[in-house]
Amino acid sequence: MSESSTATVRHTEPFNWFAGLYWPALIIATLYVCYFSHLGVVGLVGPDEPRYAWIARAMAESGDWVTPRLYDQPWFEKPPLYYWGAALSFELFGVNEAAARLPSAVAALLGTLALAWLAWKIYGGKTARWLLLLLPTTVGMIGFSHAAATDMPFSGMLTMAMVAAAVLLGLRSAEREANISLVFQPQWKLTLARISFGVALALAVLAKGPAALILCGGTIFFWSLVTKRWRDSLRLLHPLAVAAFLIAAVPWYLICQQQNRDFFRIFILEHNFQRYLTPQFQHVQPFWFYLPIVAAAWLPWTTLVAWSIWQGLAKLRQTKRISDSSVFFLSWTLFCIAFFSLSQSKLPGYILPALLPLALLVAQSYTVIEERSKAFQLIHLLAALLLAMLFTGLEVAAPHVSRKGIEFGMAVGFIVAAISSANLILGGASAAGKFGRVRELAATLSVVPILLVLLFSNRLTASLFNGDPSGKRIATDLQALRIPEERLFISGLNRGEHYGLNFYLHQEVPEWDEHTPAWGYVVAKSKRCGALVPTGWSCEEIPLGTQIRDRSVYRINRAGSLPGAAGGGKFQ
Repeated sequence: MSESSTATVRHTEPFNWFAGLYWPALIIATLYVCYFSHLGVVGLVGPDEPRYAWIARAMAESGDWVTPRLYDQPWFEKPPLYYWGAALSFELFGVNEAAARLPSAVAALLGTLALAWLAWKIYGGKTARWLLLLLPTTVGMIGFSHAAATDMPFSGMLTMAMVAAAVLLGLRSAEREANISLVFQPQWKLTLARISFGVALALAVLAKGPAALILCGGTIFFWSLVTKRWRDSLRLLHPLAVAAFLIAAVPWYLICQQQNRDFFRIFILEHNFQRYLTPQFQHVQPFWFYLPIVAAAWLPWTTLVAWSIWQGLAKLRQTKRISDSSVFFLSWTLFCIAFFSLSQSKLPGYILPALLPLALLVAQSYTVIEERSKAFQLIHLLAALLLAMLFTGLEVAAPHVSRKGIEFGMAVGFIVAAISSANLILGGASAAGKFGRVRELAATLSVVPILLVLLFSNRLTASLFNGDPSGKRIATDLQALRIPEERLFISGLNRGEHYGLNFYLHQEVPEWDEHTPAWGYVVAKSKRCGALVPTGWSCEEIPLGTQIRDRSVYRINRAGSLPGAAGGGKFQ
């Protein structure tokens, strides 16, 4: 049949409402809900979010976009890409939690769309569609897209670089790999891919440093080692790609070094080499640490990952062959896991770059199995049953785990029930047999429970936490009491609360020293007023406007003195 007649036949085919309307609507809803909904549902938590947000706010306020500064001091733990994005977000949307986390959400979207485009080019639209549903609904992608941190910007930019690398390497599906040379690609496409590769890799280096070069180079090395396509890998060193990388990445490093003589020593030697080679930063974990982290990050689809691995190994034993594309994605995934497993400092966010290529392999594995076996149904139904049992156990244990008791148990139970339901629907959908569209529709509904959890996350977070983990509520109360900022101290708070309090009060709150007391106000962890002051000093609790468990504010003064006599406090 000629090309024109083929086009005529396609034009007269009836419109596929399922593929044309349902899939795009579901994908758009999934991407929005998973990456952008309720970005500000909780305050900035942990030690990293408030510090990174502080640096970004300082950049926006000072206009110094070169030197990251924490509490007015240079801070060279990470490069500036996240800070630039958050500072710009603050300028556009104001200083708030959603604006601080927006760069991560945008990076997650860009990385997901780039990977889906590559899946469509190599494996077809079906794999791309399933990737756009499965990847965003994982715990790892949801969590890190809602974090004011560098992990997702790094992973998103690295993913875009690897997608461009796959184009330059000429990766195709196994069916299309035979004798199709890259020289027949339009020149403008190759030029765009080279520039995109260089710029995206540069942005990854600006997000987290030289780890981007190591992860990219290690992936390409092992891909070349297995496929024997060493000459093809040299395409990534095209002068145009190298020039794009140098122009985008190098200027900030040179300017920052020029303005800060200790930059390279602190950033390269301490925060990269020493962090990787020594336990100096006290994030020591066993070698196998990232295996359970990957399993947890891929919830609710961990069972699907295990199934995909099993099917891949079975296919490899049967055919004794693996496509170059599969080798690329496997090298990408496994090298990331191996590289960070060898590190002496391990944090969960480090492994995020491995989750994205794994998603493409999982989506492809799911779509190529046209007839779901009984084992596929059984493994997902069994997973749903185990999760249901876990749900029951959590309900029973809830009063002993949290002071919120049943309220906490119901929130956790709702989340576990959603994960269980997702597995139940995915496994049960295979029972639709040969009715392809019905089975596909039923399977897509497996993401609905996860979307519901996210839509109700504002209510769930209030039930999950005993108090405020960010320090935002305490800061609001302190501001309402008009406590003088220069007389405020903290005692016994964890690092996350301390940094959060600093951010929301827009000042660095010092630690209280009971050996050298001074009149003032102390935010303390527990009811321990007597331990804060020596003999001759008084300690009086001040009620907070909101009830925050295990956190109190005390007014410290010399015994017998009037409140604020030593310095005229604002509190009455």
